[in-house]
Amino acid sequence: MPLTDAQTSAIAHVKGAADDLSQGCATIFGYGETAWREYRSAAWYVDRLRAEGFDVEEGSGGMPTAFCAQWSNGAGPVVGMYAEYDAVPANCQAADVMRAPRDGLDYAAGGHTDPHSALGMAGLGGLLATKAAMEKHGIKGGLRFTGEPAEKVRGSKPIHAAKGYYDGLAGMLSFHPFYMLPMCNTVRWDTHCGAAYSMIYRFICDAPETWGARDGAPIPQSHSDVRAPGANDALVMMYQSARFLRDSMLSHQGGWSISESILSTGQATADNLPATLADIQYMMRVPTIAMAERVTAQLDASAQSAAAATGCRVERHWVCKSRHGLANHAMAGMVWDQIQTVGAPAWDAAAKDIMRQVQENCGVTGMDDPILPECETLMSPQEAEAILRRDLPPSQLNSTSDDYTDMTWHAPTARFYIARPALRGGPYPAWAMNALGGIPATIDPMVQCAAKVLALSALRLLEDAEARNAAMAEFTRRKAEGDTPPLCDYDPPIDFKWPEYVETPRGFGWHIPSG
Repeated sequence: MPLTDAQTSAIAHVKGAADDLSQGCATIFGYGETAWREYRSAAWYVDRLRAEGFDVEEGSGGMPTAFCAQWSNGAGPVVGMYAEYDAVPANCQAADVMRAPRDGLDYAAGGHTDPHSALGMAGLGGLLATKAAMEKHGIKGGLRFTGEPAEKVRGSKPIHAAKGYYDGLAGMLSFHPFYMLPMCNTVRWDTHCGAAYSMIYRFICDAPETWGARDGAPIPQSHSDVRAPGANDALVMMYQSARFLRDSMLSHQGGWSISESILSTGQATADNLPATLADIQYMMRVPTIAMAERVTAQLDASAQSAAAATGCRVERHWVCKSRHGLANHAMAGMVWDQIQTVGAPAWDAAAKDIMRQVQENCGVTGMDDPILPECETLMSPQEAEAILRRDLPPSQLNSTSDDYTDMTWHAPTARFYIARPALRGGPYPAWAMNALGGIPATIDPMVQCAAKVLALSALRLLEDAEARNAAMAEFTRRKAEGDTPPLCDYDPPIDFKWPEYVETPRGFGWHIPSG
């Protein structure tokens, strides 16, 4: 289908904003802020969106680093896009061809891996290009742009979904940088991401004197008395029992996973005083909600057992409950048309020279063409679907996990992937991919390409009633066949000891709070 005048204008707008988007991408990459603590990143977007004429709600859904920006050009359909901007602890990497932390920090600090710095900037580029085209060509309708913190722990989207932030949209456009084959320069077709649950078990030993109590102790918790093992022992028992039981929790097929992390409490114990507080977080990625519920029941039982054995009580706090995805072929086909119009990203000689330097600093001989071939080619949704299904049993409808899936139950949604720079050969250490996601010459082609696809897709929905109606009809039908309401029945988990940056007399640094 030929481009409309509005779509042609949007392409020109994205090209004209190349330097601006590049600078914004580098800024967010440099912030490297992690889950629930993306203060500067969120503020950057809020200020920019307000300057562009959007009405912005800060702290949307009760999340301090979330936002919802809206703009209208008159009565008409509303299209949704979004930004993510959280980084990952222990991935601090400079935008450089060698392994090095960002200035003034160490490797333990946060850094962008996917990279969300570029994901969000592509979203902004597509949004502003769509707005400019709507204004220039008198297209009625509106745009909604949400700021989605803590995606790496599946944080904001289940909360935004439950609170109605995706309701009423004609379509939602969900972009992610390519991160695993076959999802590169393509759109998801049938097999969308599965469910994800994450929770924190908090062990609290607030009455150690009652564990193994006996008469006649000279003072409570004396050196000669039995004492409670305490929260650290409870955490270790929980960790070990869950590891032992993991193979029995879910069947050995389908790529499910469950992982844990121990959240630091900063506690120090002395003499015979038991640890009073310890947290352990679990994240499971499973094909179905029923599987997630079964695993949760076993984790609950293990937590209660560990608490009882160590003189503790246990609290379970939700980090996320995210649903599996709902396919929409009308949306996927429409976005695939735009991807074919834009084409795959292309990297010039200077960018590929940078990639060769990264290869060499990883101990690999620099290649004439260092980029993974799939990064510069397109793959149809049907071909990607066929490859994805090879390793999945026919009964498994979903695979891997990402919280965009919560959007799919509230609006017709397309999930598409554009290639980020990935090196041929390998394996490579994580810093190499992280660096290429921050160096302007290597990441900007992806930002440009994704922003164009977003803008063309949004304008297609706004201008083409037939395409819009087809997507909504399919959404209505599929949702009716298996409606899954929001699972979020918890408050945003913003008050835990999530690591963050702080300013002290010693300077700006990485910090893990004690409470």
